[in-house]
Amino acid sequence: MARKPRIEFAGAVYHVISRGDRGEPIYQDDEDRRFFLQFLGEVCERTGWLIHAFVVMTNHYHLLLETPEANLVVGMKWLQGTYTQRFNLRHRLRGHLFQGRYKALLIDGEEPGHFLQVSSYIHLNPVRAGLVKANQPLRIYPWSSFPSYVASPRKRIEWVYVDRVLGELGHQKDSRGSRQKYGRYMEELAKKCREVDGKRELEEKWKPLRRGWYMGDEAFLSRLLELMGKNLQGKARESYWGDELRDHDERQALKMLKKGLDVLGINESELEAKAKGAVEKQVLAWWLRKKTVVSRRWISEKLGMGDLSRVTSAVRKVNMGKEREIQRCKIQLE
Repeated sequence: MARKPRIEFAGAVYHVISRGDRGEPIYQDDEDRRFFLQFLGEVCERTGWLIHAFVVMTNHYHLLLETPEANLVVGMKWLQGTYTQRFNLRHRLRGHLFQGRYKALLIDGEEPGHFLQVSSYIHLNPVRAGLVKANQPLRIYPWSSFPSYVASPRKRIEWVYVDRVLGELGHQKDSRGSRQKYGRYMEELAKKCREVDGKRELEEKWKPLRRGWYMGDEAFLSRLLELMGKNLQGKARESYWGDELRDHDERQALKMLKKGLDVLGINESELEAKAKGAVEKQVLAWWLRKKTVVSRRWISEKLGMGDLSRVTSAVRKVNMGKEREIQRCKIQLE
């Protein structure tokens, strides 16, 4: 069964989301939640994970975690496997508990603001679900890391690390003032989240957390795609799927397109000015279909060929190689 590729490296930061199979509850009561948090603490001891934020809901959970070592996969396998065994044993059930593979969105931890944005999204889950009412403080919901953020260090869950998030509010160290500031900040966001316009504004800011597979700039993406390319070497490509793989394939295709343009001695603006059925476009379409795995639509858009059928026709025509100009360009590329 095809699966999404996992990118692991020392110091990686992830927003992890995992849901119940078919959307069903993964916690039937508070005892289940206590067991899950116990195992979450244990996996931190085993792997060295740093948990910067978490929330446990009814049919899913969120984690903002950092892996000092490249061990997300082995840690998640232990956490979810161990909890599933305990859950099934306790409730006399069997089979899968979680829905397929968990989502692990990669976060650029060096970009200012990302830790604060992701932790806020995680801590406001109970508000969006209606579990914290308008007249209730956010800390009333006990199954998240937010109570640890506003508590003194001796009352905090020992494996929750607050420094990175508090630091993004301008505090260099964990102090009473920084904890109070974060508490006020979150209560204001909770109030905003209950208002129609405020919620719409927040939802817009949270789009990167709900869509795609990474959160960062172009340089961060380039680094991730390079790591993915190394991970995929020697592996069957059909075993993987997802936006991560598509972005990797398109990046590789762009490199091949630039190489092809250099060989043919034309630049991008010159290519754009040529007719949709120009010989150079036909041969480049054939080249990209031969050397990459991107779609005909991507090729058509990048080469400005219009209808997808032109790509198919170009590949057939170049393969036949009857026209002298096509043969010349083909030989150059090969």
